Amino acid sequence: MSSDTATDLSLVEILFGPDRDAAFGRLLDGPAIRPATYFDGSQVWLVTRYHDILSVLSDKRFSNDLTKQSKSNLTASIGLPEDVAPYFLHTLGTYDPPDHTRLRRLLSREFTPRRIEQLRPRIQEIADELLDSLAAEPEADLIDRFAKPLPVSVICELLGIPAGDHSRWLAWSVALVSGDLEQIADGARNLVAYLGDLLEEKRKAPGEDVLSGLCRAHEDGDRLSTEELISLSLSLLIGGHDNTVSLIANGTLMLLTHPGQLARLRAEPDGMPAAVEELLRFAGPADIGVLRYALEPVEIGGVTIPAGDGVQVVYATGNRDPRRFERPEQLDLTRADKAHLGLGHGIHHCIGAALARAEGEIALSRLITRFPNLELAADPAELTWKPATSRALAALPVRPARQT
Repeated sequence: MSSDTATDLSLVEILFGPDRDAAFGRLLDGPAIRPATYFDGSQVWLVTRYHDILSVLSDKRFSNDLTKQSKSNLTASIGLPEDVAPYFLHTLGTYDPPDHTRLRRLLSREFTPRRIEQLRPRIQEIADELLDSLAAEPEADLIDRFAKPLPVSVICELLGIPAGDHSRWLAWSVALVSGDLEQIADGARNLVAYLGDLLEEKRKAPGEDVLSGLCRAHEDGDRLSTEELISLSLSLLIGGHDNTVSLIANGTLMLLTHPGQLARLRAEPDGMPAAVEELLRFAGPADIGVLRYALEPVEIGGVTIPAGDGVQVVYATGNRDPRRFERPEQLDLTRADKAHLGLGHGIHHCIGAALARAEGEIALSRLITRFPNLELAADPAELTWKPATSRALAALPVRPARQT
């Protein structure tokens, strides 16, 4: 990026500032494509409007693969030790075709919508067990007691993690998104070491779980390497846990702060699938996408992106783009237009989308059914958001009140 495109606009200030929604609003009011400073101090281009975001996510001239460009300092900037960084920098979202096609095809065989549909009764069973423990509580943090343990239990069972190890996985996964570099490094090392040992056990004594299936899987005689297996497992853990925690927590907050919408949803419970789609648009966890790079000069939105420059799509602004959505600033749980970016787009559309939707629908349905008088135990304006690239609450204190 040349010096004449230098900018004072910073992703750190946008995402970690006091009011990220106001910052996103200012982005939407400005140029569609604009330069900004990335987390590691490098310069990137922000793409803020819906149709331009679709163009970037669909254009093969943009790459997700860090090895195809030489300007990235991400290995250092994400704060991971060198021995485990490759596993996190080579997750499914950081591959291009044909490698991405091969890996996604293999994973898709184990992560089918049919399998998720069969998992729904178990998801509800786990949700109800967690809600049972809240029944006698006058006040509780819904994230720690419900939104966190539900998806980690589900993803662990799906992957084939022994039940006795679920609590360790939860602790390590929480460490990964803690913001503390020492905790992140410890959690990363523990997860990588654990997965390496577990995969060896799955190869010797496979079961019916996803990890066993991946160990058996092959494409044209090419089996997945141990590093690929670990990276794919981490992709599922991070995508299947952290984002779902925020979907449940953010969704609950939106329902409790929009009582009219909540009342209508309680009166028409079959509307929950549509409600989850709108919650993903309006307050979903994915505010930005994976950083991409131009493999050659690319003209988009009237701006030419030079080869090698980083491009950051901003899902949050795309989902609130008035050029695409009618009254985007309003939460409408009956909205018919479901073409949001809350689960990505194109070949990197979230492979766990069916699981995320199922968990969101079941968790929110059971919560508002079991606790008809559920209320916030804090002023919404005083709730704290984590300094993270995703939209994540630090805590969500609630009063369960009465259950049914």
